[in-house]
Amino acid sequence: MITDIEDYFSKGCGRCERFATPDCSTRQWHAGLTQLRLICLDAGLVETVKWGHPCYMHADRNIVILGAFRDDFRISFFNAALMKDPEGILQKQGPGARHAGTIRFSQNTQVAESESIITSYLAEAMAYAEDGIKPAKEQRELELPDELAEALESDAELANAFHTLTPGRQKSYVINLNAAKKSATRIARIAKFRSKILAGKGAMER
Repeated sequence: MITDIEDYFSKGCGRCERFATPDCSTRQWHAGLTQLRLICLDAGLVETVKWGHPCYMHADRNIVILGAFRDDFRISFFNAALMKDPEGILQKQGPGARHAGTIRFSQNTQVAESESIITSYLAEAMAYAEDGIKPAKEQRELELPDELAEALESDAELANAFHTLTPGRQKSYVINLNAAKKSATRIARIAKFRSKILAGKGAMER
């Protein structure tokens, strides 16, 4: 996966064989993704790369992440449970998502049409980060590390695969990730585990 932000906008995320080819989804949606990038930067967000995608932060907290697929491109909010969504435009990232936190676009021109809404939603999310407000903890059978929960929120394919794993296989990833002391280490492990999760395997399976 990429680690340089410019690679995403010129080549793609690096997570499949279409990377750096004309068939990469980021090529089709380049104009829209670039405009989303500018909106985030104009809002004062800090641009980083996480899970091979542009991730935008404020007050040391992930705010949104960009993604491109064959049929659409999107901007997804972390801590979606906090978002009020007065315009009713937020959708669930995938069937495994608990809350609606994604704005999808099927045409590059739609970003400009929604710019004022996106900007106001970013301001709302940034205010929560500044005030240290987080969603109330929900009861889960398995408490996921924050980095894994965020990775599942930002990657619908990964979320669907993870939620279809057996409880034992899910637990194997939680145990492995919790053993890492640093957040950066957990994020790196999630990236390495992605192919195993998509294959339906546990953390220790070959």
